[in-house]
Amino acid sequence: MSPLQIALDVAIFALVFGGIWYVGRQAEVTWGIGRRLRGEAVAKPAQKQTPLMRQQSVKSPVLAWVQEMFLTDSKERQSLARNLHQAGFDQPSAPAIYKSAQIILAVGLPVTFVVAARLTGHDLTAFKMIAVIAVFLLLGYMGPYMFVKNAAQDRKIRLQDQFPDALDLTVVCVEAGLPLEAAFLRVGGDTAASHPRIAEEFRTVTEELQAGRTRAEALHSFANRTQVDVVKSFVALLIQTDALGGSIAQSLRVYAAEMRQHRMLKAEEKAMRIPVLLSVPLVLCILPVIMTAVLLPAVITLMSDFSHVVK
Repeated sequence: MSPLQIALDVAIFALVFGGIWYVGRQAEVTWGIGRRLRGEAVAKPAQKQTPLMRQQSVKSPVLAWVQEMFLTDSKERQSLARNLHQAGFDQPSAPAIYKSAQIILAVGLPVTFVVAARLTGHDLTAFKMIAVIAVFLLLGYMGPYMFVKNAAQDRKIRLQDQFPDALDLTVVCVEAGLPLEAAFLRVGGDTAASHPRIAEEFRTVTEELQAGRTRAEALHSFANRTQVDVVKSFVALLIQTDALGGSIAQSLRVYAAEMRQHRMLKAEEKAMRIPVLLSVPLVLCILPVIMTAVLLPAVITLMSDFSHVVK
């Protein structure tokens, strides 16, 4: 392979990589604006939150360099850390690891393809080379984003499914005489095996309270981390009850009853959708077979009669 061909491949790769990187950045900005306009952005709590007593810096020098080079904007870094936390990655180095994965995949996949094509003797045209490199760059750059998005959605669904059971246990603990903080600690320990995600969130709330945050701050942080509607309603209920001096046990009992009714309504809704969903395979798969089995003998008889008439 001549030096001119190598230089041409490098130039094509650099051009396509720069274009894909610019388009990806513009797409991220556009999607972020769209999310804020739709109200999907995480709302900032009214109270000023004090940081927990935990290590927040990146220890690895490589990851620290990646963070300094590619995550210079503090707002972008905080937004990325928030999205990663919703997906279950709450380590301080998670944003740097995410950005490193994007860079490695965006560069590694096209380079691997070019090297493999040269070693195997496949002589691709310039257009095919640019197209394939662009596809691999897009896959490498968007792969970590799609993975984090799917992980966050899956974690959100699991939290929403696990929360009603944890709420029932919290009601039992509060009615038994435990304060709310002790109830969170007890429920988090008892549900660690069966409901690990909600148990982790309850333990985090307890740790924040022990670190010095007020109850309202810890509950606001709980709602912002999960971004689950039932958790947001639960947090609003507790804060409002605490501010007005009402009975937390009574409020939790009423809310738990409403949650059970809501789950029953959702189950009935899914059950009512079954006949509609079954109509599609019935029309596409079963009905043609039935029509064929019913009409085929008549069609064969008519074809036989017409053949005799023609003769």
